[in-house]
Amino acid sequence: MAAPVAVPCAQPEPEAEAEAGAMGLTALPGELLELILCSAALGAADIGRVSCTCRRLRDACAPRGKVWRERFRLRWPSLLKYYNQTDGVNWLEEYKARRNAGLEARRIVSSFSKRFFSEHVPCDGFSDIETLGCPSHFFEDELMSILNMEGRKGLTWKYYAKKILYFLRQQNILKNLKEYLQQPVDQQSFLEGEFLMIPEVELQRQVLDAMNCVLYEQLKYKGNEMDYYNSLNSYIHQVLIRRTGIPISLSILYLTIARQLGVRLEPVNFPSHFLLRWCQGKEGSTDIFDYTYIDAFGKGKQLAVKECEYLIGHHVTEEFYGVVTSKEVLQRMVGNLLNLGKRESTDQSYQLLRDSLDLYLAMYPDNVQHLMLQARLYFHLGIWPEKVLDILQHIQALDPSQHGAVGYLVQHTLEHIERRKEEVGPEVKHRSDEKHKDVCFSIGLIMKHKRYGYNCVIYGWDPTCMMGHEWIRNMNVHSLPHGPHQPFYNVLVEDGSCRYAAQENLEYNTEPHEIPHPDIGRYFSEFTGTHYLANTELEMRYPEDLELTCAAVQKNYSSSKE
Repeated sequence: MAAPVAVPCAQPEPEAEAEAGAMGLTALPGELLELILCSAALGAADIGRVSCTCRRLRDACAPRGKVWRERFRLRWPSLLKYYNQTDGVNWLEEYKARRNAGLEARRIVSSFSKRFFSEHVPCDGFSDIETLGCPSHFFEDELMSILNMEGRKGLTWKYYAKKILYFLRQQNILKNLKEYLQQPVDQQSFLEGEFLMIPEVELQRQVLDAMNCVLYEQLKYKGNEMDYYNSLNSYIHQVLIRRTGIPISLSILYLTIARQLGVRLEPVNFPSHFLLRWCQGKEGSTDIFDYTYIDAFGKGKQLAVKECEYLIGHHVTEEFYGVVTSKEVLQRMVGNLLNLGKRESTDQSYQLLRDSLDLYLAMYPDNVQHLMLQARLYFHLGIWPEKVLDILQHIQALDPSQHGAVGYLVQHTLEHIERRKEEVGPEVKHRSDEKHKDVCFSIGLIMKHKRYGYNCVIYGWDPTCMMGHEWIRNMNVHSLPHGPHQPFYNVLVEDGSCRYAAQENLEYNTEPHEIPHPDIGRYFSEFTGTHYLANTELEMRYPEDLELTCAAVQKNYSSSKE
């Protein structure tokens, strides 16, 4: 960080003013003097000291002047977009505020690993951020500077900076969503602004035909039939990048483009297959046969009523052909994400489930079913027990009939809070212990799985398999020559998964390289080119592994890779 910013003195001494004048600096024309003071070679502390020398230089370095504005721009160029050039901004105060926000951001980021290394998700740690005394864009800018640090160092800082930035943006999404939902229904449009509608049906048909040609033939947009249940299909920015999606996301894109071109399409909440409709009869007609239905997932194909039913294989009543509001469309999209989050039991699915629950409850804050799902999710993950109690209290007030389920979770949540108070520190594993004599590998080493061929990095180990009997049976561990009675290793795999691998199935990777895993920064601070260095928290658990890792690297890799 830069040196502390010196605050200009109230009144310079006459001797100092005379001395500055003797140097000739104050004798320079104003524009030239200002140009010198705006030089990138000078730092904020230099400007602060210069402004204390005499009245002329103090005026040249006025807090609202060009010099401090240029100092701010040089240090944080991306922040100028938040200022109106006609405003009389006190750039010195803004500089101080941004610098202090940066110090606070780094303090919080540096504290996260120590505080939450053992936690599945650092939920309750974000309370620090919610009470920040600085503009949020200052704080986010510092997080981005951490994420953009060059090189392979600072991995733990980058990991938690990304977590915090994700939280801040999720909170901003929820805030904007709540503001959007407070608008009158007739103002909750898919696009901002008014659109000039093309009246002629034939001309509208030509527009849609041209759209189909550009979207599906030239740009190669398509429905993602191969990976339908990928959550990326529900995010519009990912649909634009990957040019594939599911019926509802492709329909939103299709509708948006059509309206911009003057063709009024409407969303239809058709079961199992979202559609759009285009009026061929009187505008506002309630007759479902006055509309043509468009399947954006099927390359913009235009369908009659009966053809819509062929898509899902059964008859539906007229109500399913009606137009829906933007809030109902959003509800369906969030519902899709909720269902995807329920499909698997992984860190990514839990995060997806948490985020989609937040969005759903922003729309329907008193939905008991989803509030109970949120409470059970937090309870299952063992995180944020105080939040679980708040949710359960809200459920009880909304629906007293939930007393049994609420009481069960309250009891066990209180027990969890008490156990957490009594917990001792994490187990420390010394390689010198006799019980660890068979452990051959150490944390930070880049390995390859002999059977499945994946590349990975070790972040933990056990002298024998510590999983339960069911896992051992399902993974067919007993078929291994040494079965479960051999060291097992926790590894981060390049495909983003975390696995538990037997020692006999691992070997040194002949060409070690970085492992692109989202949790790499949780355990390691740096990649050296041949191995990873454990961060402070992981090193405390395996205090003797670093020496063994370095010895293994020296033995297996040439010195040129060090």
